[in-house]
Amino acid sequence: MKLMSYSIAGRETWGAVLGDGVAELAIRTGHATLAGFIASPDFARRDALVADIKADAKLAEVTFLPVIPRPEKIVCAVRNYMDHHQEVLAAGMQRELSEQPPIFLRVWRSQTPHQGPIVRPHVSESLDWEGELAVVIGKEGRDISEADAWAHIAGYSCYNDASVREWQFHAKQIASGKNFESTGAFGPWMVTADEIASGRELKLETRLNGVVVQSSHTGHMIFSIPRLIAYASTIFTLVPGDVIITGTPAGVGWSKKPPQFMKPGDVVEVEIEAIGVLRNPVVAQG
Repeated sequence: MKLMSYSIAGRETWGAVLGDGVAELAIRTGHATLAGFIASPDFARRDALVADIKADAKLAEVTFLPVIPRPEKIVCAVRNYMDHHQEVLAAGMQRELSEQPPIFLRVWRSQTPHQGPIVRPHVSESLDWEGELAVVIGKEGRDISEADAWAHIAGYSCYNDASVREWQFHAKQIASGKNFESTGAFGPWMVTADEIASGRELKLETRLNGVVVQSSHTGHMIFSIPRLIAYASTIFTLVPGDVIITGTPAGVGWSKKPPQFMKPGDVVEVEIEAIGVLRNPVVAQG
């Protein structure tokens, strides 16, 4: 099942994607947000809840929101693809493989939805793309074992963890370049975990103005999804609606010679097998 957050007539809501439309579930279930639904017992009976209902609106008639608009935590993995690690070394950066997953946190205001603008801030011209698989947590847990991790996943989505590169390199902690407003694209929807076999290798492709700039698959991850969940849950309790961004493969603009970055007027797409296409225009900060 595909579940999405959206607004219609200025009202934020969420629902199930049915063909080219969406059926609103907030009113039908009594859960105001998708995160609230995921946290509830009703999530387990989602198929029954959408049986025999029809779409209330066309997708073209609604405004997409980030899949989870205001997650408590957005946990992002750094250099978690071997091909990306190798291109970073080839570009001259001195980085050793870590024994533990390197992570940082994004804030929810840094997100932008499917079809929403990725905003290049006025302080930089080095806005880079990073197509990534997003994991949405479905069950609360602390000290989750790798063996139990798959059971804590509600679903998967696409993410563009766009980076303001020189701000990322201001210090060893890269969060400043990863939290500019409207740079983390998230969508278009969440595909529930029962639709994708645990550990399935998913093809991931990023396109800039229709040209493929990243082409890889999730089997190249250095730290697996269960490892990321286990590590993050050792630090803090993961709750339904938390998002784990699993890292980007090779092909980022910074590593190209000469470097290539997103600019106003561009359109960037992240497509992940079995999930869909996340598409965003790039605009300048107003």
